[in-house]
Amino acid sequence: MLRRFEPGDRVAARVEISTGRWLRGRDAGVDVMGDGRLVPYSGGVRRRELESLPGESPFEAVRRELGG
Repeated sequence: MLRRFEPGDRVAARVEISTGRWLRGRDAGVDVMGDGRLVPYSGGVRRRELESLPGESPFEAVRRELGG
């Protein structure tokens, strides 16, 4: 079956930061969605969306997740 995706459901670009080793590293980043939203996430293969604190940018949420 074919499915139609709206622009807000598509990832237009991704910025990902990986720390540590190959198997035990930590990954986090920001997805730029087709509608222009920035969505912070954590994880490599199993991504989960990060909750931003009030007044926090998506990039600050990624920094907080990686412990920096």
